[in-house]
Amino acid sequence: MNSEEIAKVAKAAFEESQLIPAPERVRALAVIRKQLEFRKAEVLAANNEDLKAAQVEVDAGRMTQSLLSRLNLGKGDKWDSMLQGIDDVASLPDPTGIVTYASELDDDLELYRVSCPIGVLLVVFEARPEVVVNIAALAVKSGNAAILKGGKESNRTTLLLSNAISEGLAQTNIPEKYIQSIQTRDEVSSLLKQDKYIDLVIPRGSNGLVRSIQNSTNIPVMGHADGLCSVYLDEKADQEKAIRVVVDSKIDYPSACNAVETLVVHESLLQTIWPAVADALLAVNVRLLCDPPTLDALKSLSPAPSNLQTHVKPSTLEAYTTEHLSLVLSVVTVPSLQSAIQFINSHSSHHTDSIVTESDEAASIFCRAVDSAGTFINASTRFADGFRYGFGTEVGISTGRIHARGPVGLEGLVIYKYMMKSKGKSGHVVGEFGTGKKQYKHRRIDTNVLPF
Repeated sequence: MNSEEIAKVAKAAFEESQLIPAPERVRALAVIRKQLEFRKAEVLAANNEDLKAAQVEVDAGRMTQSLLSRLNLGKGDKWDSMLQGIDDVASLPDPTGIVTYASELDDDLELYRVSCPIGVLLVVFEARPEVVVNIAALAVKSGNAAILKGGKESNRTTLLLSNAISEGLAQTNIPEKYIQSIQTRDEVSSLLKQDKYIDLVIPRGSNGLVRSIQNSTNIPVMGHADGLCSVYLDEKADQEKAIRVVVDSKIDYPSACNAVETLVVHESLLQTIWPAVADALLAVNVRLLCDPPTLDALKSLSPAPSNLQTHVKPSTLEAYTTEHLSLVLSVVTVPSLQSAIQFINSHSSHHTDSIVTESDEAASIFCRAVDSAGTFINASTRFADGFRYGFGTEVGISTGRIHARGPVGLEGLVIYKYMMKSKGKSGHVVGEFGTGKKQYKHRRIDTNVLPF
């Protein structure tokens, strides 16, 4: 099929599926999970082939080590976590058909705002093949059809995962083409022109990928281009909390978009907490790009860490707008909480930023004034994740100003429609209302369930 046909099929599958009840969608997820388990060995063998090919690209300098790390589906508990994500999504409440506003406009005339699916999603992502399963689960549960495009570096893996999903759907009442997968950039370019059939584009990947898609389509785009997260050490910070939060934010998964990239330090901590935090970071092999005050303060470290000379360097202006995606951390000094907020708002990507402080007032000001999708107090930025939020999994992170922000789970994949019902014998018409005529009641109805 060409791209227009793919988009048409997706729209038809979406429209065909709208009367499928929620229990059948849950059953479909169970069938998909079983099919993935059945094909596990085959999928992981394909993933191993993708890894071998990717390693060649890394060795040649054409791919980053962080991208390679994201590609490995057999690493640790990734496979089990992927399947657990399906179970988690299946167990969540149905996000559709929920009444979020209800009003009686007149006797026997009622208005309801009801959650409903967006439509057809085009999701473009790099490297992480488990995203195919994550998004398929969210799409099926939320009632959205999806077209998925993984990076070429994971083509073998994503193809088999997509086939398993289609084979699972074929055993249910949901259309087999409800979840489709494409393989080439040319197909993406063509699909970005299919605004008649595709309702939302969700890019997950590098700054270049997201910017390219945003500039190449008239379809609404939801996503984030960078993960420039910050941790601010306030003048009222606790040293133990500072060390735990900063180290975890950096080393738990350095190549993730929610890993910290900039550490903002209040100047009153230069001779106290900052050297202790720096020592802890150097102990786990983090390279520090420091501004002059934080760089000078490290001269007081005694005994000096063995890697002080190799792992501590002066920062540049570019360091504070760079998503390192590795064991590199930019450090800057500020004279006040307000300066920290101004620095973060002007340098971060509005993804997730955290403050370490024992001051409730400072914490409250930070959380309200920092203009990011996530603002945390004494907690690692790595908590910014759909699974950790209890969303089951996520389709991506949104840093924009559209209907969803932060980790986008089921609730971020529904919008709403207005439904009106006249229960009057003659129906209702607008001509009966106005000056000298009937007036609208606008009386709220206390319900979250549609009565018809």
